[in-house]
Amino acid sequence: MEPGNCSMNGGGGLDGIGGGGDDSSNGMITLEDLESFSEDQLSDSGNGSLEEAGEMIEDEEQQDRLLRYWQDAARGHQVEVPRDMAEPIQQITSNNNGQHDREHVPFTLITRKEKCGDVLYEKRHYEKAHWACITVHEDTYEQSICYGFMKLMRYICQQNSSGSYLGMTIPILTVIRTDENHSVLSRDVTVAYYLPTEYQAQPPLPSDIEISIEEWPATIVYTRSFTGATNEVTIINEISTMAEMLDSPATHVNDSFIVAGYTNPAVANRQNEIWFLERP
Repeated sequence: MEPGNCSMNGGGGLDGIGGGGDDSSNGMITLEDLESFSEDQLSDSGNGSLEEAGEMIEDEEQQDRLLRYWQDAARGHQVEVPRDMAEPIQQITSNNNGQHDREHVPFTLITRKEKCGDVLYEKRHYEKAHWACITVHEDTYEQSICYGFMKLMRYICQQNSSGSYLGMTIPILTVIRTDENHSVLSRDVTVAYYLPTEYQAQPPLPSDIEISIEEWPATIVYTRSFTGATNEVTIINEISTMAEMLDSPATHVNDSFIVAGYTNPAVANRQNEIWFLERP
């Protein structure tokens, strides 16, 4: 999938987006956890507000501690987080020092299939919306989403035509393709960020020419939650599991899928969803 063509329709492109999500499992580091980390663990006292922490240590020291935290987590995926990511990491972790609310991508729940009280999957409707997306071609899926997300973080944090912090939205989506047997993932991975509501009408243009702004048409998706690492093996397994649960798998796009991530892509344990898109 080439940049500028990261929307899905029934023919294999991309057309829908969004997401809710279940509660995080034990040991999982969410964006909310990272926000708590910046408030509590960056303070020498171990507690207190961001304002109190700011009285004890300089902003640069806070950035350094958060940067080291992300670097340590990312090395497990053979990803290097450069020094110039310190400020974007701090801004997104604190949501620009609490000046923005973290926005969830809106959707309408159509139906939910359950068995013995457990949710097997949900059917949702997403309206058309603008997304910033970038296609990455790293050696592994994990590396692609990490490097793609870092580029999007820079776009969110002022490297855009408005020159302002746009605000974090969740989930972050990755569009993946498979072979005909759904046994191998393509190296082309598209990472996408939903533009906050206030920027949907006029999305700020990215400074990075590798990032494109796309309007994805309204779509219906079938989504199933899962936790843990997202890599080639786990994604193929989730695709297989979801296909077995759907009543009419032939009505869905069968070569392109979406992984919705609700947690920092640099960590191993994450809250995710696998999405199947309904053919138009």
